[in-house]
Amino acid sequence: MNHIRLDRLAAELQRILAGPPEHAAATLKAAAEGGVVQAQLIYGQWLLDGRGVACDPAQAVQWFEHASRHGDPMALNMLGQCHTHGWGVPQNAFMAAYWFRLAAIGGLDWGMYNYATALSLGQGIATDRSAALSWFRKAAALGHAKSMNMIGSFHEDGWVVDQDESRALDWYRQAATGGDFRGQFNCARLLLAQGDTDAALAWLRKIPETATPAFLEKAKAWLRTHLDPHWNWTSSC
Repeated sequence: MNHIRLDRLAAELQRILAGPPEHAAATLKAAAEGGVVQAQLIYGQWLLDGRGVACDPAQAVQWFEHASRHGDPMALNMLGQCHTHGWGVPQNAFMAAYWFRLAAIGGLDWGMYNYATALSLGQGIATDRSAALSWFRKAAALGHAKSMNMIGSFHEDGWVVDQDESRALDWYRQAATGGDFRGQFNCARLLLAQGDTDAALAWLRKIPETATPAFLEKAKAWLRTHLDPHWNWTSSC
């Protein structure tokens, strides 16, 4: 019976979200105030984005906190993101790691990835790359492509594992196949080093589909130095 109700709730939320943003936001707010955890989470995200409602990061944090009291791992992860970026709260790397850890324990792949990143870089907490790799592996087992890319970096750099470019390439390839643009770039980078230009170019052509503008600029600079001084995404990819 509970499963049926949850299915109906999910279908109703999808119907609401498909409507005009202002109307959807008002309905989401009512549902959030009524204690619907998924509505609290979505409404909090809309408050962050200013979608259908005025942008209000501080209020968004309050709704994430409401949802987190029910143990929702995505809400826990979003509280970590808010403390990371200073959305509605002061930036606080320690608190970010605290919330990411709870999201990771809750089984969320993004929580695992974010907590592992904090552990590997010592962001707000002591550096523990062994623990970081363990969390990246758990997230990768759930299909998290960005975590696969990070495992590749561990093998390439020799962090808590033997340096092994072959294993690094295997993980980068898995990340690339999973759609991670950093994995696609790293896979192409190692393939270029091996002289497999055709395979490398095939991955490079995919990067602009999902990469951020900032990453594209960094990748372009690397490619101009190591491959072609006249590299251009438009003409080459």
